[in-house]
Order: sequence, then structure tokens, then C-alpha cells
Amino acid sequence: MRILLTGATGYIGLRLLPALLEAGHHVTVLVRDRRRFPENEFSKAAARLDVIEGDLLQADSLPDFPPDTEAAFYLLHSMTGGGDFAEKERRIAEHFVSKLDATGCQRVVYLSGLTDSDDGLSPHLSSRLETEKILRRGKAGVTVLRASIIVGSGSASFEIIRDLAEKLPVMVCPKWVHTKCQPIAIRDVIDYLTGVLGKPETAGKTYDIGGPEVMTYRELLARYAEVRGLRRWFVPVPVLSPKLSSWWLYLVTSTPFPLARALVDSLRHPTVCQDVAIREVLPADLLSYREAVGRALARIAQNRVPSRWLDSLQSGKLDARFIDAVKMPEHGVFRDSQSAELKMPRSWVIDSVWALGGERGWPSMNWAWKLRGAMDRAIGGIGLRRGRRSPYDLRPGDSIDFWRVLVADRESGRLMLYAEMKVPGEAWLEFRVGEERLEQTATFRPQGLLGRLYWFSVLPLHWLLFPRMAERLAGH
Repeated sequence: MRILLTGATGYIGLRLLPALLEAGHHVTVLVRDRRRFPENEFSKAAARLDVIEGDLLQADSLPDFPPDTEAAFYLLHSMTGGGDFAEKERRIAEHFVSKLDATGCQRVVYLSGLTDSDDGLSPHLSSRLETEKILRRGKAGVTVLRASIIVGSGSASFEIIRDLAEKLPVMVCPKWVHTKCQPIAIRDVIDYLTGVLGKPETAGKTYDIGGPEVMTYRELLARYAEVRGLRRWFVPVPVLSPKLSSWWLYLVTSTPFPLARALVDSLRHPTVCQDVAIREVLPADLLSYREAVGRALARIAQNRVPSRWLDSLQSGKLDARFIDAVKMPEHGVFRDSQSAELKMPRSWVIDSVWALGGERGWPSMNWAWKLRGAMDRAIGGIGLRRGRRSPYDLRPGDSIDFWRVLVADRESGRLMLYAEMKVPGEAWLEFRVGEERLEQTATFRPQGLLGRLYWFSVLPLHWLLFPRMAERLAGH
């Protein structure tokens, strides 16, 4: 079957695509930037995988969809919380339907949000219902699967549950933690998505999908902690408003405020299956919440961002044109960006960047780097004692003092480092040497309130250190 897949770079899409290819389907994925799609990971099925570029927000940027498309998966959602997100989702859905109708496609499968009614919904859940209506205006028969909390790495709701349970021995509980939901393992979501394709009778139908248990969000947190062997205490605070709850999530997790607000608005509504008709159509041995958490944690442990990219880069499996796909996180982070005009030849600047650390030290306030290394060692970290393998050469996987090299590409002039010192969060340092300028970016993803306090405590030092470092590396 010829299938069109949107949302292929999301956490659902990246799991659904292998399942479709393994089932023998020919899949076309629509992405906004082909460089950021891990095409090399599907090299064994390259003959049955096509990648097309286009932005569904911009109708004139869209290529024609394959004329022999038989089915399409619509996995696009917005949780950014921007003021016009509903309008953007409406336009995206309308542009999708317009293009798809030209192909004669007969089936569309849409993953939507589970609701207990259509009244009083959050803006995000309302937008998902509106998307359902727009998709049904097209010529293809639409199968809608409505899911509650999806338990798996990458799911925003699950990542917040994980964040809270991991960081807080004592948790302040707003009213929404008593809201009921029906979590479902991401494995079971993928099985339902692929399963309805082989069931023509599901066209034009809407199904609620959920796991075998109905739970409150408090129970989700408590059982997650049990799986991890953590003891947690819960303190109810009934007066915490949705806005204050959003700020609470923002302060104690890595969630950006717009996303926190969107999630709190949605978490206040029960998300329990109103019927289980899908289980008659597609009988399944559904994973329990504990089993789903265990699988998610195993995947997280195996796919930590640094190790995942390091393995690919070191083994040579990552094509050079995909180096741009190795990116620092963009959401829930603090960033210090510096730019300096090159005063020396580009090759000289690249040599300077590639010689950072080790015995040579750092070009700005080297004493501060030594002090930070000593502090790290004092609390059990690695400090600066590792130095570097070579004074001039760098490869992915190398160490530079308390940094680990993720990307070292002289041709593009890009060096990306990941901090392995003890900090309440994650830190990256990236250099890009262009023809005329050096771009230097420090990124920090805080873990809760302590991480934010840490960032602001070192900010005055950053104001002194980072501008001078960029200028000296650029030859000033």
C-alpha cells in the first residue's frame, strides 16, 4: 500500500514509520526540512521510502502528493501555546486536505485527543476536534483514534510525569492531579494506528483508545515512582489555580511556560474511554501502566541524545549531510549567543576552536574554568583532569576537560560539545565558523527550580567570559 505520513519526525511518527516499512508498505514522508529527517536510519528499506519537503502552513511550498497514495496518517499537533495556534492548526489541516484530495486517497488516520464531552474543553483539545471536522470534509474516509496520556519517551505529558517524580521527594498537588485518565502505552498506539489500515470498516469511525487501567494523575506519579524505586509524598493544595499550576510546572520541570499552560488546561479534563469498541475490531493484549513505564525508561536509557548521536558519528553511519540534524534543544532552555567578526583567516579560527581546553586552556578567564573544574571535582565530578586526546585534532566522542565532543566537522566549521560535569540540568556549547563570522552558543536546559537558580547565579560570569572568548577565537 502507498502511504503518506505527516509528522514523521515526531515521537509517534518515528515509531510508526518503521512499523509501516516492516509491514511492506511504500511510505512517503512529508517533512519541512529534509536534512533533519534521519533518512539513513531506514536505509534497508530505502526502495520503499520517499521523502518530500514542504511546509503545510505555506500552501505554495507544498509539492504534489504522490498520485497513487492510498492512505495517509495525519499526526500533526501543536502544543506550543502560541496565541494563534488554533488558526495555524486549521490552516495546516485545510492545506493537507486540499492536496490529498487531488490524489484520490481513500483513507486518512488521525490521532486525536480523548475527551469526555465536547463542552468546556481546553483550547488545545478544542482545536483537535476542529481538525477532525476539517479532515472529514475531504474525499477520504477518516478514522479517528482518540488517546489519553501516551506513555513513552517524547510524549510531553509523560515527560512531565517523569520530570516531577524524578526530582521532587515532596510534591505539591493541585486539583488536576485527581483528574482521571486512561494512559496507553505507545506500543499499543502504534498497533492501533497500523491495525485500522487493514480494517476497511473503520473508515468514517471514531474510536477511543486507552490502556487497561483508569487512574488519576496522582496515581500516575505514584506508580512511576514505585517503578523507579523512589519514595514520594504528596501535599494537596486545592487553591492552586490553573495559571499558578502552570507556573509551578514551569519552575520545577524543564517545561516551557506556554507548554505547561497548554497541558494544565488539558489535564483538568477527564480523559477516559467512553467506549471500547476498538477492542472488538482489534483485540489486543494491552500493556499495563507499569509495563509501559518500564519500556519507556528502557528506551530512554538506550537513547540518551549524546550517546545516540555519538554512536552514529563514531561508527561512520551518519552521513555528513545529516550533521545539521544534530541539534541543541530549543524548548525549555536558557541560551547565551555571541557573534564575532573574523579578524583572521577562517582556517586559523577553526584551528583555534579545535585547540580549546587541555593544556592550552581556555582563551577567556582560564582561571574561572579551572575554578569550575575544581568545584566539580569537589562534589564528585570529573573536573578538568581528563584534558584531551590530541592538542589539535578532535573526533566525535573525544573529551575536552569536562566536555564531550558530539560534532566536530572542520568542513562546515562546526564544533558541538556536551557538558559531563555535575550541574542541575544539561549544558551544550557550540561553535560555528562561517566565512565572515564566528557564532558561539551556550545552551542550558535546567532541571527544576535549582537549575534555574544555577543559571542565574552564573549569568554575570557568562557576561564577562563568553563575549571575550568569542572575540579571541575570532582573532581580535
